[in-house]
Amino acid sequence: VQLQASGGGLVQPGGSLRLSCEVSGTTLDRYGIAWFRQAPGKEREWVSCISSGDDETNYASSVKGRFTISRNSAGNTVYLQMNSLKPEDTAVYYCNANLVTGGGRSDYWGQGTQVTVSS
Repeated sequence: VQLQASGGGLVQPGGSLRLSCEVSGTTLDRYGIAWFRQAPGKEREWVSCISSGDDETNYASSVKGRFTISRNSAGNTVYLQMNSLKPEDTAVYYCNANLVTGGGRSDYWGQGTQVTVSS
């Protein structure tokens, strides 16, 4: 599974961006998808996730109410809509796809996309 994260960029405080996590050659329906971020000098932190099957979503308290995670109808892309962005949202954002089977859990990572919130 190869994931391609995109959509990052430079935005002013209060602005919006939509990140995409796209897979080619398969679909993500069976995978739980999560977004993580890592700011300079800080550890990677979990941001949001969407489960496989029922598409239950969860958010870190720091982004709840501002970010929305969703899947597209084709099943090959997961989005992270980020609104009301703050300077503290500046980080490299990574998408993660995880699959749990009888054999255990497998994790796959995208390459990261830079989000910079600055005036």
